Amino acid sequence: MKHKFIYLIFIIVSMSLLSCSDEPVNTLTITNNAEYGVQLNFKGTLTEVPSGETVKLTDILEGEYEYETIFEAPQGASYDVSESCAGTLVLNAGTKVLIVYVSAFDGTQYTLTASVTTSNNLSEDFILPNPINP
Repeated sequence: MKHKFIYLIFIIVSMSLLSCSDEPVNTLTITNNAEYGVQLNFKGTLTEVPSGETVKLTDILEGEYEYETIFEAPQGASYDVSESCAGTLVLNAGTKVLIVYVSAFDGTQYTLTASVTTSNNLSEDFILPNPINP
């Protein structure tokens, strides 16, 4: 009976350790410094980020994900957006992504720009030359 109890405890502990993930967590931080609100369409979900706010998404699995930006603009204004307002994010283990939105409005033209940076090492796989040992 004692052996069965020890065996049962061993199974429970083993299963709990298997369910724990020690992989680094991927995060996506969205900062909206634009004059109006934006929404990020990411992984099939709209995330609203009001003007002046920051939203952080966590526990994103590794992979390649598309994103698009939906934005507000002044009524009657024409608009222009940067290419970086939509694209693809490649998330490796432990990747941190920062998207910062800024805008400009000259009275008739509203321009929205997104700056997208990641913590991925771009010198991996020889994407960029190594500046230390070329």
